[in-house]
Amino acid sequence: MNHPEFPLSPELIHLNHAAVAPWPKRTSLAVKNFAEQNTQYGSSFYLDWLKKETELRQQLQTLLNAPSKDDIALVKNTSEALSFVAYGLDWQAGDNIVSSNEEFPSNRIVWQSLDSQGVEFREADLTSGESPEDALFVLVDQHTRLITISSIQFASGLRLDIDKIGQFCKDRNILFCIDAIQSLGAVQFDIQKCQADFVMADGHKWMFGPEGLAVFYSSAAARKKLKLTQYGWHMMENIHNYENKPWAIHPTAQRFECGSPNMLGIHALSASLSLLLEIGMPEIEQNILANAQHLMSTIQNRPDLDLLTQQNAELQSGIVVFKHQTIANETLYSHLQANHVICAMRGGGIRFSAHFYNSKDDLDKALALIPSV
Repeated sequence: MNHPEFPLSPELIHLNHAAVAPWPKRTSLAVKNFAEQNTQYGSSFYLDWLKKETELRQQLQTLLNAPSKDDIALVKNTSEALSFVAYGLDWQAGDNIVSSNEEFPSNRIVWQSLDSQGVEFREADLTSGESPEDALFVLVDQHTRLITISSIQFASGLRLDIDKIGQFCKDRNILFCIDAIQSLGAVQFDIQKCQADFVMADGHKWMFGPEGLAVFYSSAAARKKLKLTQYGWHMMENIHNYENKPWAIHPTAQRFECGSPNMLGIHALSASLSLLLEIGMPEIEQNILANAQHLMSTIQNRPDLDLLTQQNAELQSGIVVFKHQTIANETLYSHLQANHVICAMRGGGIRFSAHFYNSKDDLDKALALIPSV
């Protein structure tokens, strides 16, 4: 069953929002309108485009509950934002960073690359303690400078208590960095409540945006701790200082935007976020978690399927991972894709990630396509 904003091909069931999501209809129209305007009038409406850029910062501020739109930078992707943090901080030999062994490479290799500076990257087994958060905390010592973690793990769907981690960090004067790519657009997120210093996320997953545009939040205090690693006209306090006169770094998060903005992506992501904010994240989260619960319950009722996602976890996400008892993951994945069920192989099984607009009928049809052997 298609949602008015998601007129997908009738044979398609898209359950891969944890990877790359389809665009809403309004986003497609926004891109078409921007392209037509550019084709017919060139840059005549550039001041209007700048207003759209400001609007996107305000939308992201609302989505994250950031203190100010000045805390929001528009960057290329999560990896770039993580690199700003990793190579912006002044590390000392003997410092360590605490994370997990479930992180996506973006939130792992950037920290491991600091090994040449004598910085240790510690990976907690999130299943080893009484709670995933405690598994992180046990690795912390007096030399820990930063905890960096995905708010929701991409392969397992494990959702961490980021408020608990944030308070732990504040109590010990440890910086807190969150890869929120599997949270924003899927579940409610409150930067002020979790007390994060840095948060980053691409727009192309649960936020329904294009690839190549991401949000990078930095608190006002933490932002001052980062030396800049990229320079250009757009990160100057006076971006119209074209004559190369004495210049100063932009006082806001715009300091991380060294060059011209991705105006096409800005128009697209702004349109997508307008849908999320119009419906409201409480309702969207409720629908996503209800879909996940329906998937998990149905999977558990099938004797040929094994649910790998923790159904009894205190915090749930929109990611559900399972495997077949007799059919190999690769075979089952190929079968589902051939039958127009868009999904992924992650976490030792098949990953379904349904959004708010997916109906229970979508989910039942997808599961019914899995052979009973």
